[in-house]
Amino acid sequence: MRRVLILCTGNSCRSQMAEGLVHLDLHREWYAASAGTRPTGYVHPLAIQVMNEIGVDLGDSHSKSVDEFQGQSFDVVITVCDSAAEDCPVWLGAGLKLHALS
Repeated sequence: MRRVLILCTGNSCRSQMAEGLVHLDLHREWYAASAGTRPTGYVHPLAIQVMNEIGVDLGDSHSKSVDEFQGQSFDVVITVCDSAAEDCPVWLGAGLKLHALS
């Protein structure tokens, strides 16, 4: 199974939603995790609400620090905000690093 890490600054909205979408649509091929360079400590209620509307439950999700994933191997690391791309310009590990333009 391939692994993807999705990074943003707070890990409260975009990266959580992207992780949920990977789990919804690609769960047979990909394991997804998300984290923030400066985690907020919560997942935004509107992100939870919007994802619930398409059948993805983020209710038990929590904001995580990128530090939790140091030393782990990912096939792809995707940053979904400019701040995270600047804060984390080098992912010290195997895998391709991509930036989704925001």
